[in-house]
Amino acid sequence: MQRTLFLPLLCASLLVAQDLPPDVVPPFVVTTERVVVPVTVFDRNGGFVNGIEADRFRLYDNGKEQNIQVDVSYEPISLVIAIESSSHIESMLPQIQKIGNLITPLVIGDQGEAAVVAFDSRVRTLQDFTSNPDLITQAVTKIMPGSNNNRIVDAAVESARMLSHRPPNRRRIILDIAETRDLGSESRAREALIDLQLGNIEFYSVDMSRLLSTLSAPREEPRPPSQPPTAYSLPHGMPATPTTIEQTYGYNGQRAEFMPLMIEILKDVKYIFKDNPMELFTKGTGGTEYPYYTRHGLEDAIEKIGEELHSQYIITYSPNNKLEGGFHQILVEVAGHPEVKKVLTRPGYWLAAKPG
Repeated sequence: MQRTLFLPLLCASLLVAQDLPPDVVPPFVVTTERVVVPVTVFDRNGGFVNGIEADRFRLYDNGKEQNIQVDVSYEPISLVIAIESSSHIESMLPQIQKIGNLITPLVIGDQGEAAVVAFDSRVRTLQDFTSNPDLITQAVTKIMPGSNNNRIVDAAVESARMLSHRPPNRRRIILDIAETRDLGSESRAREALIDLQLGNIEFYSVDMSRLLSTLSAPREEPRPPSQPPTAYSLPHGMPATPTTIEQTYGYNGQRAEFMPLMIEILKDVKYIFKDNPMELFTKGTGGTEYPYYTRHGLEDAIEKIGEELHSQYIITYSPNNKLEGGFHQILVEVAGHPEVKKVLTRPGYWLAAKPG
């Protein structure tokens, strides 16, 4: 198994990220000795392509081909299940409480482990990492509705911290089940995204329908939105609507339109995902968003996530260009397989240059 090593340097005087403007300074410097890249390969019908030989993969980091290792053996999963427990989703809790017994057979398998976190105005660990499916089920069953807050970003930060202590030979996954709105987080989404990327963590989300949650939530006095749609930064003359935002910046992290935005987010220049940090985390880590609109939508989403995780190829490499600061874009290609239609992986990672 390959080891992944992260070396945070806390002294601000050593910040030497090459492409940052002088007035934009990240809170710390990090360098990555080993990058883990989960890769999902699809055919023209949207099905998974299995059985690809290791020597058929090519990986480029900022356009430079890398010496890679493709792991064909199964790596056990460490999973954090982060579940919203606010009063908004009270009517949905009976469905959520049923998923505990699906985690082991569909997602983590016999060798995997899972922890359970609930969040509203607080982020609470209901169950630390365990391979016992009964304990996982019991923890999910005990989730009760709490306050109106929904601290998605804080929950992502805590989940990443928990996963950072797991052995390096385990895959690190977060499964977030929540509304898309963040209400009350103290952490910033930019720092959370950097934690996820540097921790080689994949973020998957099941997004509860805002329509259903709004209709079923306790009635409260309406408040004006904190940020109008026109506050989003889009090309001149284009109205800021959900549709135009998606068309401009792309549906998933592999679209070219998303790359400039990712760089600006990591530079702390622009952030259009305030209304949906889960979208940012899935795009930024190579995970996937799944909707939850129907009665069985949650179970279906967990089944699809498990199928995707167990169909991935795991590529690891030590960057040969690690002195280049800034955002490193990752591109993976598959040669000799004409049936391959799409290759999905994490779009890249933020890297501050080593002091020279």
